[in-house]
Amino acid sequence: MKVSYMAQHLIGSEIIRIAASVNELIAKGEKICNLTIGDFEPKYFPIPEEYKNAITDAYNKGETNYPAANGIAPLRNAVSKFLSEYEKLSYSPDEILISAGARPLIYGVFVTLIDKGDTVIYPVPSWNNNHYVHITGAKGIPVDVKAENNFLPVADDFRSHLKDATLVSLCSPLNPTGTTISQEQLEGICDLIIEENKRRGEKQKPLYLLYDQIYWLLTFGEHTHFNPVSLRPEMKKYTVFIDGMSKAFASTGVRVGWAFGPKEVIERMKAILSHLGAWAPKAEQVATANFLTKNTAINNYLTLFKNKIEERLTVLYDGLINLKEEGYPVDAIVPMAAIYLTARFDLIGKMGVDGKIFKDSTDITDFLLHKAKMAVVPFYAFGASINNAWFRLSVGAVTVEEIKGVLGNLREALETLKAVEVERG
Repeated sequence: MKVSYMAQHLIGSEIIRIAASVNELIAKGEKICNLTIGDFEPKYFPIPEEYKNAITDAYNKGETNYPAANGIAPLRNAVSKFLSEYEKLSYSPDEILISAGARPLIYGVFVTLIDKGDTVIYPVPSWNNNHYVHITGAKGIPVDVKAENNFLPVADDFRSHLKDATLVSLCSPLNPTGTTISQEQLEGICDLIIEENKRRGEKQKPLYLLYDQIYWLLTFGEHTHFNPVSLRPEMKKYTVFIDGMSKAFASTGVRVGWAFGPKEVIERMKAILSHLGAWAPKAEQVATANFLTKNTAINNYLTLFKNKIEERLTVLYDGLINLKEEGYPVDAIVPMAAIYLTARFDLIGKMGVDGKIFKDSTDITDFLLHKAKMAVVPFYAFGASINNAWFRLSVGAVTVEEIKGVLGNLREALETLKAVEVERG
């Protein structure tokens, strides 16, 4: 069967490959600590009770017909007020678009702004930018970013690429790293975009910024979320935000997300997504409009929710750093936000217990899965080199006890590699 060039050459998901291996082992009765899932186990992280009740009530009242293509007016009003109160951002309901989660909106940004052959700049690792570039026929410029910058870009990373670009795609807090962009980093990038748009004038297509902040409410300790428009108000003309309920309220399956940005861009996105039927279910929209007005419920939920996530991340981070201090080839970046920890397993080039050399991140992934019963996702799955030894560890579907247990497994697995080194002399 003949298919399009795009479909034929779309890269398969490394995460799906790992998931198949995990499921195969679980089916055999093995106990796996699954740190691959960028989602929440509802028995550990239920959605807010008030939100659940509002969804049920909306269905009971028959809110089951088509919603407005850009989202029901009460929800867009509620999102506008929510952004004003919680992030000090001023966007009218006409500058807001509701959809079935963040993914259709990100797709909508790409197909609205990108013509075939246009240039998109994005850092790696990052979630799915390479796939959206391929789907839209864009020219992607993946920019490798450094661990010392928390795997987020600085202005110099992008400076030489902006002249012919149409879109810069950023995410903070970042999936897969759980790190946040600093004020200085973001200001530097915004200044470059503003400068480039001044150079272009009114006759050229602007350089836009896609800013995915779906995890922005989930920051920990002294770590702060920054957004481009608050730092540089002129960026409002060039920035399209991606946001929604899925991560901050453990509501990944509820499917309510929103984009906000320049009205003319939002209007075109609305037209495109209306042809896809990518709207959020009406009952969920009604419920979200209701829930976003309940500040006390929101604040109480976020406090408890964030404490549970941070506890898991801290136990995992401390355990890995203890192993590092004991001389094992592991490292980690302090958790800042979201549900992810960035960890390094420095095994490439070392010999395994089977006598084979670890040649790339897939070998490390398989070793951790089969020997430590620890399922993780390599940065290779997020556009980085297959030789990259950094990994994403997600805590949304595990308990503290499971984390402690797998750290013990990891110690034992790494000890077997140390024994191999001793035998080799």
